[in-house]
Amino acid sequence: MHSDRVASRSAEPKDSRESRNGGGPHLDAVSLAIIEQLQEDGRRPYAAIGKAVGLSEAAVRQRVQKLLDQGVMQIVAVTDPLTVGFRRQAMVGVHVEGDVESVADALSAMDECEYVVMTAGSFDLMVEIVCEDDDHLLEVINRRIRAVPGVRSTESFVYLKLKKQTYMWGTR
Repeated sequence: MHSDRVASRSAEPKDSRESRNGGGPHLDAVSLAIIEQLQEDGRRPYAAIGKAVGLSEAAVRQRVQKLLDQGVMQIVAVTDPLTVGFRRQAMVGVHVEGDVESVADALSAMDECEYVVMTAGSFDLMVEIVCEDDDHLLEVINRRIRAVPGVRSTESFVYLKLKKQTYMWGTR
């Protein structure tokens, strides 16, 4: 299955692959196939990945390390926040006065802010917060986020139920 994908990716024009990854490190068809293998199962043995993509175990190990070193990917355990004691999640829209990047940097430094993205549209930043309970969420928003210089206002979207959380978008 994946060898067909590797073969078809090899035929892609080089420019289309480079533009897809935003000008970052060039990812060839084999690297993309390795990433897909790990997205399916982050604990998949390098030997099994090698068999699927046509490389030796050692070559896969080297490629994975290079992808990690370049910041192309991370291999992490994804948890259900509820099962590990974090009962409150929210997405917070942030309006910023002045330098958006400095505010984004300050929010990124907060442990509770799991996702910080600069946006075009109604908000300058969208920030996902994971907290233990409502009191913790209130403390983070009211005393910490709103205290960051440049934060003009916030709007909170408290999660009532998490229906889908996946990181399986592949390497399209």
